[in-house]
Amino acid sequence: MLPPLPRLILGSSSKYRKELLSRLHIPFEVMAPAIDETAFAGETPEATALRLALEKARAVALLAPGALVIGSDQVATLDGEQIGKPGDHENALRQLQKMRGRRVIFHTALCLWDGREAQPETAAQIENVQTFVTFRDLPDAELDAYLRIEQPYDCAGSAKNEGLGIAILEKIESSDPTALTGLPLIALTSMLRRAALPFFTNKIIAGQSL
Repeated sequence: MLPPLPRLILGSSSKYRKELLSRLHIPFEVMAPAIDETAFAGETPEATALRLALEKARAVALLAPGALVIGSDQVATLDGEQIGKPGDHENALRQLQKMRGRRVIFHTALCLWDGREAQPETAAQIENVQTFVTFRDLPDAELDAYLRIEQPYDCAGSAKNEGLGIAILEKIESSDPTALTGLPLIALTSMLRRAALPFFTNKIIAGQSL
């Protein structure tokens, strides 16, 4: 008899992160963390992303003792200034106007909280994956048309690279192609392996669904 898989929880309300995690064919649950995502005064973008990823994972872990909890957060930056989710068309257009022809850094922070650990200081694995995105220098009419078609108002930087947003991008540079979408799966699978979560053989032998 093989031990059961640990309970795995995605601490996020993001449909994009849920879709990405489902690619691993591992059973998981979704719980939205209740935290304040406001950046601290003077906090660097990387520090904001890392702190929020940790806080999301820890908040859900408190509600689910013994579980593995995934927390993630993304902050886009241009010239050191944080670029958040636009929320509406006007803000999104202003973001794209500012970023066109420019190179933007996306910080995608990831935390895996292992609730099986007895000590909180050893429970968290955490990492920041940077993605460098160069936007095309497009006229206002094209940017406006793109936004009306895709409406990426819940995405930092107003562009969904997994959709039509790829047409307004010139270059993407990253060690993890899924980081820009919101959940760096290469980093996550490394963390899950370190947490002794099996991916292939054990699940097949145990008859669990891939």
